[in-house]
Amino acid sequence: MILRIAQNELLNLSQQYKAIAVVGPRQSGKTTLVKSVFPDKPYESLETPDIRAFALEDPKGFLGQFPNGAILDEVQRAPELFSYLQQILDEKRDTAQFILTGSNNFLLQQKISQSLAGRVGYLNLLPFSLSEIKEIAPKTIHEKLFKGFYPPLYDKPFEIQKWFSNYIRTYIERDVRQLRGIDNLLVFERFIKLCAGRIGQLLNKNALAVEVGVDSKTIESWLSVLEASFIVFRLRPHHSNFNKRIVRMPKLYFYDVGLASAFLGIQEASQLELHPFKGMLFENMVIVELLKERLNKGKPNNLYFWRNSRGNEIDIVIDNFDKLVPLEIKSGKTITKNYFKGLNYWNNLTGFTGGKVIYGGEDYQKRSNGFEVIPLNLLAEKINN
Repeated sequence: MILRIAQNELLNLSQQYKAIAVVGPRQSGKTTLVKSVFPDKPYESLETPDIRAFALEDPKGFLGQFPNGAILDEVQRAPELFSYLQQILDEKRDTAQFILTGSNNFLLQQKISQSLAGRVGYLNLLPFSLSEIKEIAPKTIHEKLFKGFYPPLYDKPFEIQKWFSNYIRTYIERDVRQLRGIDNLLVFERFIKLCAGRIGQLLNKNALAVEVGVDSKTIESWLSVLEASFIVFRLRPHHSNFNKRIVRMPKLYFYDVGLASAFLGIQEASQLELHPFKGMLFENMVIVELLKERLNKGKPNNLYFWRNSRGNEIDIVIDNFDKLVPLEIKSGKTITKNYFKGLNYWNNLTGFTGGKVIYGGEDYQKRSNGFEVIPLNLLAEKINN
């Protein structure tokens, strides 16, 4: 079994909270992680119809089976449990009584905020990071972009395209219907494909609504569904304007680059070598890797982008409260002076010095002007975000 970096944070939370909620996409390894960290706790999946029926019909009796707590998988499927959990947690003094997992962030957060606020520690678990699978990760960039990082793809020799096809079908038919009464699933799936084609672009909901054929309120509702199910996330612009007019729209990215490739219709890794979307997919992969480094350590997201009305842009601004770190992402393997154009503009505008470039090559460079050029395989080692 591949050791997850988030294990340390999970153990840390278990010493502080009476319950822990581990949330993340389906198939991100939540169940495997909590079972390995808490092997002595009983396990129940609320996806199982009989188990769910018991929990819904008699929540007090269901929870009464576990005097020392339990692992409750996909717990948002039985919302009646939460008010009873509140009483149990208030009566018990032990920490880490119950471990709750869920792939529906909206429903889980809603129920926890209503009944268990202040009693639950959170851990967000995304699919594998590159540093977790360093020894078995695909060798080339286009293979990484095609395969993505969902754990099952590194456990068995699945046909990647078919695995994603089944994942998408399951997600559309089950999770979406659970969140919203979306009748026309074909239109919704087309919407997701259009989102994949807009990775790294400013999110214009009105333009997207016109192309999909629905109103902008529907687009916002559907985006919320994708965010709650850990399919996409919005990268916010940094608030610092440095006396220039800045863009207020967020950008859209997928939590897994392999899933984005599947929605783009890419059928094999070799198609990405010269694909026009390779650069944006590489950017997506790097940004999610930076996000995983934060979440696996229990830290909040501190990633933004910066862009002004004239189109000058920094791909990522890491906000460390007392220091802003600008970072550019380039999929090419050959370092050119154009890689530093955005960083030079940023430094001239802000008076800061330095910056980092993440690129698709293999050599690390630290230049005299303070710029670092970091290959993908050294990302976790060289970026302290």
